Amino acid sequence: MRRTTTHATLTRKSALPVWASLSLRVLLVLALVSAAIAVHWFDRAGLRDNFDGEVSFADVVYFTMISITTTGYGDIAPVTERARLFDALIVTPIRIFVILIFVGSAYNFILKRTWEKWRMARIQRDLTDHIIVAGFGKTGSEAVDELIARGRDASTIVIIDGDPERLERAEACGCNVLLADATRDATLEDVKIERACSMIVAAGRDDTSILVVLTARHLAPDLPISIIVKAEDNEFPARAAGATTVINPVSFAGLLLASSCNGRHIADYMMDLASFDGRVQLAERRVAPHEVGKALRDLESGLGLRVYRGGKGYGWADPEAKGLLAGDIIVEIVGGRNAPA
Repeated sequence: MRRTTTHATLTRKSALPVWASLSLRVLLVLALVSAAIAVHWFDRAGLRDNFDGEVSFADVVYFTMISITTTGYGDIAPVTERARLFDALIVTPIRIFVILIFVGSAYNFILKRTWEKWRMARIQRDLTDHIIVAGFGKTGSEAVDELIARGRDASTIVIIDGDPERLERAEACGCNVLLADATRDATLEDVKIERACSMIVAAGRDDTSILVVLTARHLAPDLPISIIVKAEDNEFPARAAGATTVINPVSFAGLLLASSCNGRHIADYMMDLASFDGRVQLAERRVAPHEVGKALRDLESGLGLRVYRGGKGYGWADPEAKGLLAGDIIVEIVGGRNAPA
């Protein structure tokens, strides 16, 4: 179904706000013109008014402006050597700078912005195999940092948030951003959710996050969606809304704390597994053709932990894991970036 509402367009970081950039340019032009007027006024004896023979302050302003903006009309002219040198060596460069400032402003605020808007609209139109992150708070930003650390191109990540300051941080990472409400169908359609490869939902509030998942699921029935919830009671509603993966940091922290009571190294190893910078890393992949028929524990690429078949998971000790089948999904431990060579 084609929507008739106006599409929101992705944006990327601009060096300065429009008002600040314009103000700087105006101040620079005023400073240059004021300097030229001041010198002409103090050296007005070097000017001759062919109309009435008297050079007033208004004549100085008039002469300076037409000298900077045009080639002059000849009604007022420099007659001394000093006045002519000043016009030749100072006023002429000022004229060039002012023209460049005007041309640069036209480029930045008309041509460049029109080009950038067209370019971002084209990027948005062609979005595919991208990751959508709904919410760029502490958890969402850490997830994006980890994705980039794992080799994900920041330009293939789209951030949706309602806070401009958060989006500025996301833009600084090189991500595409959209200032909008991720609970709305129109917003998710604008970021081409039907062509995304996965989605992370970290809206900050469990009810908002679950609503985002519900909205995303009916638009993209097969999209992998990961959500973070703060309350354990909300894990079931999140799964019922369509979340593929539900993460409760409080429960996970409790598990780490409980594990540390039985051994002080268990929590360290778990954190090592979860981080890209660790010596070991969890990896998920499809079984390779040459691995079909092998036992999960006999993998050469890493330490096989679990195999998923038909939507069910089996540990390495289960009978189903003694012979891998084509299409199985393997979860294994492999060497991390900081693993010894």
